[in-house]
Amino acid sequence: MHLLYVILIGFFAGLIARFLLPGPNNPRGFILTTLLGIVGAIVANTLGKEIGWYHAGQPLSFVSAVVGAVILLALYRFLSGRDSSSF
Repeated sequence: MHLLYVILIGFFAGLIARFLLPGPNNPRGFILTTLLGIVGAIVANTLGKEIGWYHAGQPLSFVSAVVGAVILLALYRFLSGRDSSSF
């Protein structure tokens, strides 16, 4: 049941992140949107622990999952927008 909860929260966090940062080169589809939200939540949790906002075992909020997904989507856009010949 916990896995289903993680998938649903990740999907909705990914949807909101795609809504906040619309664009033609966003990842599309249910699986990529869900992965965006789940990995965004992991990023937010890790950054929150490093900054001192969260402690081990403390639950992550939905808002921070959305913030992490937005950060991840902005990073994805930044990296995918570059020309491959510049590397």
